[in-house]
Amino acid sequence: MKSNAPVLYPNEQVTQRVTDYSSEHSTPLPQHIVDYHARIVGSRADSNLMISDFQAQNHIWLAKLIGAKRVLEIGVYVGYSALVWSHAVGPEGSVTGLEFSEDYAKLARESFAETGVSNIEVVVGDALETLPALNPAEPYDLIFIDANKSGYPKYLETILERSAPGSSNRILRPGGLIVADNVLRRGIVADDSDNNPWVPKEKNERAQYGKSTDIELLRVYNKIVIESPRLDVFLLPLFDGVNLARLVD
Repeated sequence: MKSNAPVLYPNEQVTQRVTDYSSEHSTPLPQHIVDYHARIVGSRADSNLMISDFQAQNHIWLAKLIGAKRVLEIGVYVGYSALVWSHAVGPEGSVTGLEFSEDYAKLARESFAETGVSNIEVVVGDALETLPALNPAEPYDLIFIDANKSGYPKYLETILERSAPGSSNRILRPGGLIVADNVLRRGIVADDSDNNPWVPKEKNERAQYGKSTDIELLRVYNKIVIESPRLDVFLLPLFDGVNLARLVD
């Protein structure tokens, strides 16, 4: 019987080359998205908050696969992933982003203006408050969660409550997707033993930034998703772990 575990590449060089090869043989990103990503990586120390170009290729493919035209993003940062979703839904579609930081929101809006993108709206505030207050004219087709990790369970709870079958103002349509990023957190969510070399660094960062509950609450999120009878789920062990959940009803 073949193991479920993927074959690991022998070293970082081969892993990088496989990733590059896979990206090169996937539909390329528009140049304005590639350029913006490179600019942020080259100018900001916190650019690790942004998804990679390779993950962006996956997200565009995923959105087009389900014919998404309305996307909700929880956690905008400086707008890179919003540009990605904007391209995926096309000029007739729309993207709504919820962002806690006014500074990040300002940079995001500036990037949209620079690239001539006009189908993205950014709502500033705590998503624990702005998400329940949303009243979209039509339900979203896809919701991307990439914000404060400790908020993931509550975001999911709100989405499910506001997307009840038969509801006239639901947030997510039947068959819509919930895409949650960073759900494996350097593999620590699955393996926090000494076998994982990321564990000491993560513990130091948790102490430094006061995020002591992130790992535990990501586990809670993954558990809630898989135990919900309303969701079909696939946890993708790529990037930093992407939880793909389809709303059945």
